[in-house]
Amino acid sequence: VTQRREMNTTGTACASLWLLLSAAAAAAAAAAAAAVAGDAQVVHYLWPLPQQASSATGGGGGGGGGAVLLSPARFVIATPGCDSSRVLSAAVARYAALLFPHDEESAINTTTTIATTAELLRLVVTVAPAAGCSDDIALLREGTDESYELAVPNDGSDATLDARTVYGALRGLETFAQLVEYDFDTAAYHVAHVPWRIEDWPRFTHRGLLLDTARHFQPVGVIKALLDSMMYAKFNVFHWHAVDTQAFPFESSAEPKLWEGAWSPPARYTLADIRNVVEYAQYRGIRVIPELDVPGHAGSWCTGYPEICPDPPKCLQPLDPSKPETYSVIAGVLGEWTGLTTGRGLFPDSYLHVGGDEVDTLCWDSTVHVVQWMESMGFDSGDAYLYMQNLTQQTVRRYGRVPVVWEDVFDLFGSALDHNTVVQVWRLFSRLKLVVEAGYRALLSDMEHWYLDHLDVVWEAFYLNEPFQGIDDAAQQLVLGGEVAMWGEHVDSSDLFNTVWPRAAAAAERLWSAQNVTNIETARLRLEQFRCYLLLRGVGVAPLSNFRAREAPPRPGSCTQ
Repeated sequence: VTQRREMNTTGTACASLWLLLSAAAAAAAAAAAAAVAGDAQVVHYLWPLPQQASSATGGGGGGGGGAVLLSPARFVIATPGCDSSRVLSAAVARYAALLFPHDEESAINTTTTIATTAELLRLVVTVAPAAGCSDDIALLREGTDESYELAVPNDGSDATLDARTVYGALRGLETFAQLVEYDFDTAAYHVAHVPWRIEDWPRFTHRGLLLDTARHFQPVGVIKALLDSMMYAKFNVFHWHAVDTQAFPFESSAEPKLWEGAWSPPARYTLADIRNVVEYAQYRGIRVIPELDVPGHAGSWCTGYPEICPDPPKCLQPLDPSKPETYSVIAGVLGEWTGLTTGRGLFPDSYLHVGGDEVDTLCWDSTVHVVQWMESMGFDSGDAYLYMQNLTQQTVRRYGRVPVVWEDVFDLFGSALDHNTVVQVWRLFSRLKLVVEAGYRALLSDMEHWYLDHLDVVWEAFYLNEPFQGIDDAAQQLVLGGEVAMWGEHVDSSDLFNTVWPRAAAAAERLWSAQNVTNIETARLRLEQFRCYLLLRGVGVAPLSNFRAREAPPRPGSCTQ
């Protein structure tokens, strides 16, 4: 199997798909224009598409209906009964700025030519029951209720946003922000096609993006900007692939020599940095799931702790299974990350990824003392691998976490793998069916479609990657969702955002919106507008039409080209 992190980024299948799509582009544009006018799935240019929405245009993206005006000087977002929530208060402050990017010194222009009905003065956000207003990070977990109902009337009465948790309110605020437009001819903000009625919820509870900060260090400010952009697309999981063979950039008070394996002293995350990222993500409704990939992909550990590696510097990984010190270091890091109990530690989330992929045991088989230990235990190298995985997963469970592993572990354990384990599929899409039919919860991140470092995979392939394809109804409940993966061999801060976007947004809609939302042409028009939207918010987004992702625009043009 081609290694997932060393994959050649040229591919004939995706290139052929791009050529076919390009050849059909002219005809598709005309079809798309007609589809927007008649397809009830198209609602304004919202992304991701809500589950249920209606407006004065009957859900269409064309003209029609009136508008309500908004004045930056008079419009307010109220949160009665939930004012104590710091998460919600911070979100209101953010969106108050995002709604009105252009300064307006005067009152609403009364000479506007927009067919207005009234001025909208308030958006009232209600979170009920009261427990939903809690800022306890333990409440941001797998299955957190992110549903909301949004109504924008046409008579100037209050717009309303109702949710069961502050995180549902965050999703509704993003949708409302996408409804607000600015008319440059009249210097007025408005919501068109009123009245609006939206009922929305995510299709999958796990909608994630993996970021590899070991192959190339990503500064905290860049990670925060990425989290902001994830919030705009309603992602809710940041999978932090923090350490790998090349670097261990995390500080650890339990094992203080580990970050000697960082690329350089500045390319490190302090404990305060890590807490800062986790809190920043929480305030955007995003869980942070860390990955400690063991026993393979751990060569960087050997810089600070050579004694836990088989035969440094010749053989660094997998970590030495014969040394008690190896398990002590692993447990020390896991203890610090979890706080030894549920909902605590550097990473309070209930999930913790322990990797387990691509374990090449040749190093064990060629190291005398490891071979002697395996013989004394009655193990071959496969048994030793399972032994290490068992001990690591037992530690994770003892500390109140659900272990997440790459599919390689499932391949070797089979039915012996504890069923309180989440399996992340990365090799082939077809593996997902095998995992869930064996009774395991699963995440989809197949490299054919959802690897962002595969620059030849076009956004349409991301968009049409359906997690339920071929999965029986009874097993579908075990598919928690999925993640797009941003491996870092060829990505640093200079090209991160235009590699992630807009293709990640295509997967975000697949994971949020209804299963039958599959019209590529209407999606193209909305995604083009979403690209403009992200660019206006300062996110570096590549054009949709690139043959290879992250290429610059080929010629002068608008944000939709």
